[in-house]
Amino acid sequence: MTAITGDNRVFLFLQGPHGPFFHRLGRMLRLAGAEVWRVGFNAGDRAFWFDPDSYIPYRGAVADWPDRFETLVADKSITDIVLYGDTRAIHAEAVSRARVLGLKVHVFEEGYMRPYWVTYERDGANGHSRLMDMSVPEMRHALENSDMDTALPPARWGDMRHHIFYGALYHWFVMFRNGAYRNFTPHRSIPVTKEFQLYLRRLLLMPFQAAERWAASFRIRHSGFPYHLALLQLEHDSSFQKHSPFTTMPDFLELVIKGFAEGAPRHHHLVFKAHPLEDGRVPMRREIRRLTSAYGLKGRVHYVRGGKLAQLLDDARSAVTVNSTAAQQVLFRGIPLKVFGKAVYAKPEFVSTQPLPEFFAGAGRPDRRAYQDYRRYLLETSQVAGGFYSARARRQLLRTVVDMMLAREDPYDALKSGTAAPRQQLRAIT
Repeated sequence: MTAITGDNRVFLFLQGPHGPFFHRLGRMLRLAGAEVWRVGFNAGDRAFWFDPDSYIPYRGAVADWPDRFETLVADKSITDIVLYGDTRAIHAEAVSRARVLGLKVHVFEEGYMRPYWVTYERDGANGHSRLMDMSVPEMRHALENSDMDTALPPARWGDMRHHIFYGALYHWFVMFRNGAYRNFTPHRSIPVTKEFQLYLRRLLLMPFQAAERWAASFRIRHSGFPYHLALLQLEHDSSFQKHSPFTTMPDFLELVIKGFAEGAPRHHHLVFKAHPLEDGRVPMRREIRRLTSAYGLKGRVHYVRGGKLAQLLDDARSAVTVNSTAAQQVLFRGIPLKVFGKAVYAKPEFVSTQPLPEFFAGAGRPDRRAYQDYRRYLLETSQVAGGFYSARARRQLLRTVVDMMLAREDPYDALKSGTAAPRQQLRAIT
């Protein structure tokens, strides 16, 4: 077996998740013998990279970035690039150039089975993932090289408050300390000041929103009516914007409410479940009220603000989504699922192809066995135990993912060839 080493490897880090994860990852790669550099595009990037000697500020225009990237690759003899998400403009350009130059591209993302795992892939994630072109029979064939049991999630996981805290802190630096990066353009559509305000507001309102959420969930679960779930996403999320047919969340809301009005039995209800990080930049509740009235569904449509999904899923008849990773929990329970965007789990064995009114009228059940094989395949390959935001979650992630990055093969080929690294057992992280 080839030794795992960072010798002769030079990593260039681009933008990462909010917080110190990329810094910790870079430090571990140095310990393995690699050389590590970091490009920062704003003061938030700089704040979480604690090694000034390896930090390279980019203060130029976005249009000049691709040429600057190629210059950096040549000057530093870069062999690998590391980034979080592959759709924002600076990352998409870097990935495109890196492929031409023959570099290894390491892509991190939130877990396809979040929040208990994160995603690590080579070359692309979400709609650009290799999973998009893989069939369930191919996955089953690769699993013949493994006899491990499928991992179950832990009972507790404490990453959300850390996620929100680091998001607010990152945007504070961009808002108040960004004078040296005057050409910086956020990849989101709203100003950084507004982004910071939304994060801060969410932190302050968490206790009140938790009480509201509990009350709404309690009413739904104890009402006695059959209900269907619509899993909402953040409108600005890259999966929604880049890998779906929608540009705004109200477009999706209307499609779902119209389909429900046309097909669902009259005693059934519809529950919209907001993303846990929903911050109010889209007036979701107001749009749902308007559409509910327009389609004559008064009293049958409900909205739950964020929170955990499990309890609502326990009694759900079906679920619809654009391409939310929360749909993995739906399939895990064997609940019928309808998907409208590109998603790594949108396999014909367990995602409905029925028109939406027919789906609400009586959806067919997914192939539970096929999904179990799919889930096991992901947990043996691209899904890595741990998280980006809490200290203990980062430690658990680093114990596995550094070796995966230094390995010759990507996670999918490693399982196929029988060289995949052993996986950790999950435990509660707070």
